[in-house]
Amino acid sequence: MNRIAIFADVQNIYYTTRDAYKKQFNYRKLWERVSAKGEIVTAIAYATDRGDDGQKKFQLALREMGFTVKLKPYVVRGDGSAKADWDVGITIDIMEIAPTVETVVLLSGDGDFAILLDKVRKDFGVKAEVWGVQPLTANTLIESASTWHAIDKTLLQ
Repeated sequence: MNRIAIFADVQNIYYTTRDAYKKQFNYRKLWERVSAKGEIVTAIAYATDRGDDGQKKFQLALREMGFTVKLKPYVVRGDGSAKADWDVGITIDIMEIAPTVETVVLLSGDGDFAILLDKVRKDFGVKAEVWGVQPLTANTLIESASTWHAIDKTLLQ
């Protein structure tokens, strides 16, 4: 059986689907598509915590689907910009799980993950699937994937 691990860069997917389609991503539809390819043994969603009710409801829905939700506080800097970067956390989790699965699924358009996917494919022989919004996904990330899936209107709500 194909053992699958899903890693969702929630902020990246939220902003790219909003910018490209003015709609939200449907994680349930993604779960259905991915689970049709094998057994999802790990699913982690990385998000920021603003503490608002809508966000808590969304996080609960992810948990009910089967995701572990990891949160970082939403930090506003002195200059007014905000930051809650999960790149290192996602990288560590993928490196830890990659030796135990056949497929790593990454939901993100962030090109910083290209090196990571190249490494886990080479060192552990895993397939690396990337789901992202075209053209808001870095070409380097698309090229590093075993399989690239463009998020389209069929995965929106």
